[in-house]
Amino acid sequence: MFQAPSDFTPDFSKAGGLVAAIAQDAATGEVLMLAWMNREAWEATLATGEAHYWSRSRQKLWHKGESSGNVQKVLAIRLDCDSDAVVLEIEQVGGSACHTGRRSCFYRRITPGSGEVSLCCPQVFDPAEVYKK
Repeated sequence: MFQAPSDFTPDFSKAGGLVAAIAQDAATGEVLMLAWMNREAWEATLATGEAHYWSRSRQKLWHKGESSGNVQKVLAIRLDCDSDAVVLEIEQVGGSACHTGRRSCFYRRITPGSGEVSLCCPQVFDPAEVYKK
């Protein structure tokens, strides 16, 4: 799907073979989530055009949306100046990037002086229904 030149590759020699991967809505610019990629996840993302990550908790490759159906179609990829972080400009299928059922994993917000945490992102689905075991 993506034909990346050899000089457009994250530096997996840092941070134990992982790079930070930010998923950003390509249409709105909203940051939806942060995950981690290893070389295998990077190559799977390039090959399929859908986001793949490395699950640190499960210690395995993770195709985003494999359980929920809320896949991330990658429209473009940005690589930072140190080659140790990427931004995936994505189309979020199903409306939710977060396993809590919210559109964004960054759904809690605090503003200076308020001292109160507010929820700033609606729940799109009930995780108990989607992730039945």
